[in-house]
Order: sequence, then C-alpha cells, then structure tokens
Amino acid sequence: MALKVVNVARPMSDTSMFEAAGIEVIQHPVDSTTSKAEYIDVLRDADGAMIGTLPVTDREVFEACPNLKIVSRAGVGLDSVDLPAATEFGILACNSPGVNTSEVADHAMALLLSLTRLVREADGAVKAGKWSDDPGSIAAFRPNLRRIAGSTVGIIGLGNIGRAFANRIRGFGPERIISYDPYVPQTTADLYGIQLVSLDELLTSADYITIHTPSTGETHHLINADTLTQMKPTAILINCARGPIVDPVALQYALQTGQIEAAGLDVTETEPVDAEDPLLGVDNLVLTPHIAGSSPVSGIEGSRKQAENVLLVLTGRPPHGLGNPEVIKTIAVLRATDAGRWEGIPDFSTALAL
Repeated sequence: MALKVVNVARPMSDTSMFEAAGIEVIQHPVDSTTSKAEYIDVLRDADGAMIGTLPVTDREVFEACPNLKIVSRAGVGLDSVDLPAATEFGILACNSPGVNTSEVADHAMALLLSLTRLVREADGAVKAGKWSDDPGSIAAFRPNLRRIAGSTVGIIGLGNIGRAFANRIRGFGPERIISYDPYVPQTTADLYGIQLVSLDELLTSADYITIHTPSTGETHHLINADTLTQMKPTAILINCARGPIVDPVALQYALQTGQIEAAGLDVTETEPVDAEDPLLGVDNLVLTPHIAGSSPVSGIEGSRKQAENVLLVLTGRPPHGLGNPEVIKTIAVLRATDAGRWEGIPDFSTALAL
C-alpha cells in the first residue's frame, strides 16, 4: 500500500518530490475554525502530515491516527504539538530550524526602534497635519525619543534568533548585552559579546528586553506580575517568541500604571486577538499579528524543509529538526516488539542519534 501524506498547512505548488518516491499527497488546508473531529478525519489515514499552528495536534489526534509517523511544522515552534504524547505513540514531531531567524530578529529590532523613536506616533501626527498646523505638538516628541547606544540590552533565550538579534543590536552601540538562558554556556555567549546573567539580574538591569525563548511549561508566564515589577520603569519589552510567555493581564496593568514604559508584541496568549481584548486599547503597546517570521523567502524555505522532513523520515533518513528526540527509543522498542505504524519503513534511528 502506498504511503500517504496530508498537507493541512500552506498548499504546496510542487509535490514532485513525493511523487518521485511513490508517496501520495493530499492537500487539505485547515485553520483555527476547523473542529477537532474534522481535523482527525483529515489525518486519520495519513503516514505523515505537514501541519500548522492550529488546530492543536494532541493526544486525541495521535490516538485516532494509527498510521501517523511524523508531523512537521514549517517554522521553529512546536508548541502546538503534544510532544509527550507524540513520543509515547512513536511519532516524530519535526520543525524547520533556521528558516525565519533573520525575519524574527529583524522584526524584534523593528518593534524596538518603533518604540524608541516613536515612529508610529510621529507618523500619525505628521499625516494629521500637525507638523504645519501645531508645531508645538511635534516638538513634544523630542524629549521622549531614546537612543540605544550606551544602554543595557537583555535577551531572554539565546538560541539562533536570540543570537541573530544580538548581532543586530550590537551595531547600535549598547554598553552591555546580557542574556538569560540556562541551557547555553558562557563560552558560547562569549562568541557574541554577551554576558550570561540570572533572570533577576536581567530584569533589573536591562533598559530593553527582548524574548526569544520557546514556549514550554518552564517559560509559561515567565513575564508576570512579579517579574514585571522587577523591571525599570523606563524598560521596553519586546516579544516575538510565543504569546503564553507573557501574562497579558499583568502586562496590561504594568503598561497602564507605568511599571514599564512600553512594549511591542508580535504574539499574544490567544490568537487571533479578540476585537474586544483590552490590550488593543493600550497606547504604549505596539501589536503586530504574528508575522515576525514571515517573508516570501522564509515561506518558501519553510515549506520546502517542512515537506522534506516528512519525505526524509518516510524514506529512512533523518529530518532537519526533531523536537522530541526521545522518540528514537520508543520507535526502537516498537521495532523490536510490534512495529505497528513503523512496519515497512527503513530504520533511521541510528542516523538520528548521531
């Protein structure tokens, strides 16, 4: 029986790589309005799936899809996949590392510059005719503009994107670049001119804080009422990582009461943001709709690597990125007892473990 791959993410214009391998491809895009039952029906007979952020691919989905061997995301996040359940069922959860590093780092810089240079406010004033009709209101911008040179910049999460941001911000001349990442050694941080510090020190020392850490149980609401009170009242917070890292209620309070000066978010805890969400009325907050990782280049590259992950695994080769490496042991046990979903698929576990 031919292997079957279902693409529920962005439609592919070229499926020849699968056709050359004798693998059937079904394109059936889904979105946040797709019910869990509909999602399961689409994936029920699939051997591999190219998935998006929503619906969530969880235990219920895995239980109902006995042939499923791999789910692959186009970006770097895997927070929409139940990783422990995937591991338990012997299913690889893969991503596409590096495809949007430049875009996200650029977007974080853009949000920071918009807030330090009041780009949004100045643009609105000029287009409203105030430069000529009310020059005093334009002059009022000047004392509130800020420079990055000589400041302390804090980066939470020093993976590929955090490092790319460090490379960008260094050109603006900060006095210090500090980072909190308990999984990165100082020897690595030294390569980027970064000093690793505790979270407490970063929060209390940094003038500008940008978040580039995964969304996990450990980082859920890492930025909360307590951590926000540790920040300087002049601090600016940027989040282009994942929404659940920041407690939205605590952030709203901090912005409206002056605990911190401003924030820029590309991600929110609930997406899309409800039209009545009180965050939308906060003046010192810039919001963009989870587009930081997007560009034509990252879209093409992400879709290609997402598809390649599925093809590689189904033909016995290691994928580009594996979010649950423990699954290798699970699959080895299955192959030694009852191969089940892995029956007839070449063994790739040794290659993945290297």
